[in-house]
Amino acid sequence: MTNDRFAIDVEGITKTFGDKTVVNGLAMQVRRGEIYGFLGPNGSGKTTFLRLLCGLLKADAGSGTCLGFDILTESAAIKRRVGYMTQRFSLYDDLSIAENLRFVADIYELPEARKAVGETLRSLGLEGRGGQLAGELSGGWKQRLALAACLIHRPELLLLDEPTAGVDPKARRDFWEEIHRLAAEGLTVLVTTHYMDEAERCHRLAYIAYGTLLAKGTMNDVLASAGLTTWEVSGPELNELARILQGLPGIDQVTAFGSKIHISGRNESALDLALGPFRQAPQIWQKIPPGLEDAFIGLMQTANDNFSTEPAGNA
Repeated sequence: MTNDRFAIDVEGITKTFGDKTVVNGLAMQVRRGEIYGFLGPNGSGKTTFLRLLCGLLKADAGSGTCLGFDILTESAAIKRRVGYMTQRFSLYDDLSIAENLRFVADIYELPEARKAVGETLRSLGLEGRGGQLAGELSGGWKQRLALAACLIHRPELLLLDEPTAGVDPKARRDFWEEIHRLAAEGLTVLVTTHYMDEAERCHRLAYIAYGTLLAKGTMNDVLASAGLTTWEVSGPELNELARILQGLPGIDQVTAFGSKIHISGRNESALDLALGPFRQAPQIWQKIPPGLEDAFIGLMQTANDNFSTEPAGNA
């Protein structure tokens, strides 16, 4: 029996490998028809969590449901209802687009596999390319084929693991337009990404660092949870100014953004005190709302790397 409200509803999910806890008591609720962004640095446990959800790995602790089925005991039912797009292209280079899709259709034992292949080719703009070898495709077209393979069995949930890595900006934009179209039709999407502009396209977000959930909610919720005050500075001699400001009490991060720098701190009074002697010409100073990248870096600084002996902030 499926849950009418949540496609994903889990809590306390934990996975260890040896003496390292890769996913640490993670809780997540994803509404049906929602695009949910899953952010975090490399090695933070995002891919492991996706594999736990769809039954490729089994959690050591925790409980919950995916599409209404128990993630610990009903993984077979979950797998048939999920489309999982991995980071790396995992189809066969020496098969054509249509042959790859037919292979996937046969794996799912679709009763009308030929018809399903044709419909999938048409829906994702691959019609006319069916005979082209997968190995001859550009990154953007490989991405589209991988998405087609994930959708051919009409899943209820789509798990996307950094799906746009290595593709050009137009292919990324086209991909996200397709994802929003699918979500509007009722498909639920959980997507990991490192691109802040992609995170802004999601309905809600979760930020994980080294196995631990640090923030979740709407973009505004995540920004508020970072607790940052941010100044934007433009003008001459920014490199020298950034060098001087790095590490001063009250300043948590100094980050270059094109021809400007962002200076952020969690204690507004301490930040203002630190910046007081510098906030003058020849630079132009402006207090701005922190962006997702500011929040991303700020949250990461508060987390302990579970593969490091150094505490957060000492790296």
